[in-house]
Amino acid sequence: VQLQASGGGLVQVGGSLRLSCAASGRAVSSYATAWFRQAPGKEREFAAAISWSSSSTVYADSVKGRFTISRDNAKNTVYLQMNSLKPEDTAVYYCAATNGYSIYNLPEDYPFWGQGTQVTVSS
Repeated sequence: VQLQASGGGLVQVGGSLRLSCAASGRAVSSYATAWFRQAPGKEREFAAAISWSSSSTVYADSVKGRFTISRDNAKNTVYLQMNSLKPEDTAVYYCAATNGYSIYNLPEDYPFWGQGTQVTVSS
């Protein structure tokens, strides 16, 4: 499966962005999907994940209550709605996918990755 992340950009503190992760090659409906992010000089960190059926979602404490992950399997797309953005949310955001029913929060559990989209939150 190939993943294409988009929707990043420059936004002011308190603003919102919606990231999209479009899948091609195989139907994303059978894949658990996650968003990770990596700030300059830091390790890649987990942000959110959603099961293939949308029945389960998991969020990092740092984004809980502000970010919402969702999916539209008919469109083979997973979304990350980001509200109340903070400067510390500035990073390259990556979507990742893994086959199966379980969702994970470690990068090594996801074999498929998109290319990343830059999110910059200015103060």
